[in-house]
Amino acid sequence: MNNISIRTAVTKDVQRILHIYNQGIEDRIATLEVDLKDITYMQSWYLQHQERYTVIVAECGDEVIGWASLNPYSQRCAYDGVADLSIYIDRLYRGKGIGSKLLTRLETIAKEHDFYKIVLFTFPFNQNGQGLYRKHGYRDVGVFENQGILDGEFVNVKIMEKLL
Repeated sequence: MNNISIRTAVTKDVQRILHIYNQGIEDRIATLEVDLKDITYMQSWYLQHQERYTVIVAECGDEVIGWASLNPYSQRCAYDGVADLSIYIDRLYRGKGIGSKLLTRLETIAKEHDFYKIVLFTFPFNQNGQGLYRKHGYRDVGVFENQGILDGEFVNVKIMEKLL
């Protein structure tokens, strides 16, 4: 898909970000969250993601079809140079290279904001996500066993990282 643009998210994007995030919750492949979020939740989340902890969107025409964010890894100052990341793509656009475009831009932004490392947490069964991250040089760190509960079952969570 060549007609995709990547830009910093603005307030008017929050509704689409919410919609795409809720798809991720419903699909049970990207988050331990189980309850769908509402616009109040997402607006608050968005306001917390300014400056260093930015949100970017992938846009096709006038429609936001994916988003990514840098998130705080820890509140401890020793980890100021480490960011966690999130990437969510609209169901209709998954597997079309959107995540790769978002990740490339997000890494550039991370460097510009003095992050030296990005970490992420993914489900071991999310092979598509892991393929994206490995393609961009992320390495497996390990697995948290029984890290959370999803639909009444324990779920393991894989940790991956990249030094920038």
